[in-house]
Amino acid sequence: MKKFFFSMATLLLLVAVFAFTAVQAWQIIDKYSINFTSDDASGIFKTFTGNIVFDEKNLGASVFDVTIDAASINTGNGLQNKHAKSDEWFDVAKYPAIKFVSSKIIQAGAGYQAIGSLQLHGVSKELTIPFSLQKSGTGLTFTGSFSVNRNDYHIGKPGGDVGEVIKIDLSVPVVKK
Repeated sequence: MKKFFFSMATLLLLVAVFAFTAVQAWQIIDKYSINFTSDDASGIFKTFTGNIVFDEKNLGASVFDVTIDAASINTGNGLQNKHAKSDEWFDVAKYPAIKFVSSKIIQAGAGYQAIGSLQLHGVSKELTIPFSLQKSGTGLTFTGSFSVNRNDYHIGKPGGDVGEVIKIDLSVPVVKK
């Protein structure tokens, strides 16, 4: 009988420890914004989904696994949108998703960095996304800004009318799952 109570006490202790060390999963809410700008083109991506697991006290267990629907690009100009979706640029029929999966998240000064793989147009490259965190009630908002060179991902022709460096600004509000 003593073994049974000892086993149950150990099990309860393990459950309690796990409950306090589990990393919080977050749900992306609709008020996100994914904006891009270059010298010649700008716009937004309208569809963004993913899984975010984040705990600023346990960054080693935190993960971003997010996807942008490439066909959701909106430049504010219907003809430009059609052109951006074509095989000359994003080729959304062949490469429908832009995906980022973090391999680690670290603290960097007053903010953080998500280091991982950006898969875009069939090319995967390591990328560091610096971001900050704002708390509001039971939610958080991740905000960040970074640049990518479209030539690294074989998007469009080198040179041409569109700048090669594209700046991405993001704001991603989340609530606890």
